[in-house]
Amino acid sequence: MTRPIRSVLVANRGEIAVRVIRACRELGIETVQAYSEADRYSLPVKLADRSVCIGGPRSAESYLNPAFLISAASTRKADAIHPGYGFLSENADFAELCRLHDIIFIGPNPEVISLMGNKAMARKLAAQIGVPTTPGSADTVASVDEAASVTEQVGYPVILKASAGGGGRGMRIVWEPKDLREAFQQAQKESKAAFADGSIYIERYLTEIRHIEVQVLADHATVLHLGERDCSIQKRHQKLIEESPSPALTGELRAKIGEAAVRLAKHAGYTNAGTVEFILNEKTGEFFFMEMNTRIQVEHPITEMVTGFDLVKSQIQIASGESLQVSQDQITLKGHAIECRINAEDFACNFMPCPGTVTRYLCPGGPGIRVDSHIFPGYQIPPYYDSLLAKLIAWGRTRDEAISRMQRALRELVIEGVKTTAPFHTMLLDDARFQRGEVSTRFVQDLLAA
Repeated sequence: MTRPIRSVLVANRGEIAVRVIRACRELGIETVQAYSEADRYSLPVKLADRSVCIGGPRSAESYLNPAFLISAASTRKADAIHPGYGFLSENADFAELCRLHDIIFIGPNPEVISLMGNKAMARKLAAQIGVPTTPGSADTVASVDEAASVTEQVGYPVILKASAGGGGRGMRIVWEPKDLREAFQQAQKESKAAFADGSIYIERYLTEIRHIEVQVLADHATVLHLGERDCSIQKRHQKLIEESPSPALTGELRAKIGEAAVRLAKHAGYTNAGTVEFILNEKTGEFFFMEMNTRIQVEHPITEMVTGFDLVKSQIQIASGESLQVSQDQITLKGHAIECRINAEDFACNFMPCPGTVTRYLCPGGPGIRVDSHIFPGYQIPPYYDSLLAKLIAWGRTRDEAISRMQRALRELVIEGVKTTAPFHTMLLDDARFQRGEVSTRFVQDLLAA
């Protein structure tokens, strides 16, 4: 379904809702902000042309209720729904519901979401077309006994992953056979609770690796990649700092991993913006497909900073039937960008969430600095949602300049009334190993253990 989009229902909240509203405004498109009772006085509601309450403060009562969102879009005569990230953004049933109600879902079609959203099926497709995958189960495993059989062939350590999952939920690392049963049961239970699907698959767990993701953008005829993002700085599988380009990739390796991402997206019949995620063994140059995210990513701004593309506007334009007016050889990466996720968390207390009221907020600025945020002085942080307050992005002509600008911006940033992760980011960026680019997915774990 393609047609001109005149009005978009923003089916999300926080900074991504602000981001979508701004993109729509630049395109001359009206916005209708869907909000929960907890977000009645939020910045997206203030910025949107119109707004509609969709339910109670808890996600299940509002942002995760497809019927409420479809009703809101239909009664407000919105042509399209932008799901942002999280919530229903990768829900194939919701995308199909939009199609049944003649509402454009700004993202890939339901069939592709279903295919690539199932991690085990996506792995199988990648293997079929020659994209490298980590050793592991060929499909989901239904029992502990089946899991034990797979791990005997793969070898320990292994990682159990929710086939329908993401964000670290339904994921367990198993180092020894004696721990497999409990870990399998925990992963299955968590997966059922988070995604209503207890399917688990198994991969060999590789240590000292980098997490590399490739941004793809596709219309109905063309698939492009817009370089990679290095997301190795993470804790409990939650990303903390991302940068583009990766300091670990050579030009040759960048071309190979980009081509693999494009090949997978083409075979899946992918359209709109998406991200193909890999793990990289920096020592050997080997990379392995992990999964594909069929939505815009939290960390999309750093790709925008180094390519000049507006990914959210591109999403909307592709959904309305427009074609990409660029070829792969016209895409170049200029400079270096870093993003820090500023969360309302106390890192000294194991990153415990800290809802409350923002009493003072000073946004940093200056050359190369961008801030995507929804907070303001007096903003009350609800306890019901993700703790992300702001994304602080720094661009420089070189990686060193980007780091220097980020260090300056972190010291300028003032958020009072709640504890945030800003001091932790300062500590990370001041670390000599990070400055040399010597990181892996174990970097934060090792830093906190030191």
